[in-house]
Amino acid sequence: MDKSMLGDLDSLPEDDKLRMSSMIDQLQIRDSLRMYNSLVERCFTDCVDTFRRKSLDKQEETCVRRCAEKFLKHSMRVGMRFAELNQGAATPD
Repeated sequence: MDKSMLGDLDSLPEDDKLRMSSMIDQLQIRDSLRMYNSLVERCFTDCVDTFRRKSLDKQEETCVRRCAEKFLKHSMRVGMRFAELNQGAATPD
């Protein structure tokens, strides 16, 4: 979701526009937190084997870094693809 969507809501009163903007902000925050939690859970599960130390050993640290990079690159790619599809589906008024 994007605040640019609010441009299509010109017929709404200002109070409703503000409410919609606030709702979009909340949804974006929620989605960001979900993505972060998913990243942490997946990389931790895949990379951390034991709890022998307070800190990660070198192998675990490398695994977590690679996992996070892959996850973020994938998320960016999916987001870009959705944006491309959304632009292609948009119809001029």
